[in-house]
Amino acid sequence: MTIKNKVQLITYPDSMGGDLKTLNHMLTKHFEDIFEGGIHILPPFPSSGDRGFAPLTYLEIEPSFGTWDEIREIGEKFDVLLDLMVNHISRQSPYFQDFLAKGRDSEYADLFLTLDKIWEDGEPVQDDIDKMFLRRPLPYSTFNIGDSAKEEKVWTTFGKTDPSEQVDLDIHSPQTRQLFEAFFENFKKQNVKIVRLDAVGYVIKKLGTSCFFVEPEIYQFLDWVKVLADSYNIELLPEVHAHYSTQFKLAEHGCWIYDFILPYRVLEALINRSGAELGQYLKIRPHKQFTMLDCHDGIPVKPDMDDLIDTKEARKLVDVCLERGSNLSLILSDEHKAEDGFDVHQIRCTYYSVLNCNDDAYMAARAIQFFAPGIPQVYYVGLLAGENDMERVQETGEGREINRHNYSVEEIEQALEKDVVQRLLKLIRFRNSYDAFNGEFSVLDSPDDEIRLYWQKEQKSCKLTVQLKSYRSVIEYVDDLDNTVEYVI
Repeated sequence: MTIKNKVQLITYPDSMGGDLKTLNHMLTKHFEDIFEGGIHILPPFPSSGDRGFAPLTYLEIEPSFGTWDEIREIGEKFDVLLDLMVNHISRQSPYFQDFLAKGRDSEYADLFLTLDKIWEDGEPVQDDIDKMFLRRPLPYSTFNIGDSAKEEKVWTTFGKTDPSEQVDLDIHSPQTRQLFEAFFENFKKQNVKIVRLDAVGYVIKKLGTSCFFVEPEIYQFLDWVKVLADSYNIELLPEVHAHYSTQFKLAEHGCWIYDFILPYRVLEALINRSGAELGQYLKIRPHKQFTMLDCHDGIPVKPDMDDLIDTKEARKLVDVCLERGSNLSLILSDEHKAEDGFDVHQIRCTYYSVLNCNDDAYMAARAIQFFAPGIPQVYYVGLLAGENDMERVQETGEGREINRHNYSVEEIEQALEKDVVQRLLKLIRFRNSYDAFNGEFSVLDSPDDEIRLYWQKEQKSCKLTVQLKSYRSVIEYVDDLDNTVEYVI
């Protein structure tokens, strides 16, 4: 399997019409020539929380979304990408429920990280915890086992409840590896072409470390998963939010990576009307990446942008985002905040709203994304130029819902009538079809208030010029008759 150098869609199974069958209908009706790169369907499995990211199993599809039949049907026309949360599984899963009932006598007990696997006597040590990169106040939850209600502490990296809904898996356990093998075998059977390894940075727990992206053990695990995926001709996409040097190491290891730096750099260029930092970054970044501007979480800031941004300037940018309706996800661990206290983990918003719903600015952002080397992904809300869903945030109390609007078929049809959406579809078609994007990339010299990006393959070439003062974006390209054509985006 070779990943196609064309645009992909990211969507929830129920966010474009309510279920997988309607999603397939919408894709076929409106987007068959748009998402030639594939469809990333965010977790469609039975789940007990975190909008799919606390899966009970990967062997079934949540019945309210549909069945594997719909996934296979979508897979006949598009390469399908699904998530595997390699770090954890739901506490409502049959595996953990059996452990809750039987404790250490459960046949599944070894799947989980009871604290005696971390500390010899099973008692947590605060000095060790202080070194860890925490996603919740404590990295474990206490559960009551069986009728005796005996307490058992189990590692839980994520989760807003106590005890957590997401229970970590022991990736060193042969039982966990057998489970992964069963999941990959099923993915192959269901025509899944790419698997994203979600939260893979947290799988290694080692005392004296941050328990995040622990080297070299993380590479040993990734190498094992790659051999497994290769045996089923499935591509892997590790998902790691970390210091940019970590992403670069993954790239050097031969992995596909996410460009989590690009969304901030593009936003910064468009708001500050200066492309100096963006241009410099585009010259040095690895090319084997998936690019995005928006996703189901937010625009990454810390730790992805650590050592790349001046926190005083970042605060100014964040303030502009807040004025435009965004909300923030913050870093919990004091140790991982900046020296001046800057603690923004992600800026949560729609990308269209954070650019003040300015069509030209939004198109400039997408043009830069599509010209950056890599596989471009477009989130469904971004596809439809959606605005911040403040009502949903108030209803749920969940800040991320600002960018997770569920569209009805009628809303999709209405959004398709917007000029900015039609402009975006036209640009995607150009990105999919123009052969120079399979050639050589370069960043051309330009004044700070412009961005100039260039692709060439044999006689075909295209140059993007974005004027940051006016947000005017123009592509000059050589057509099939060797004429130079000007395409105002």
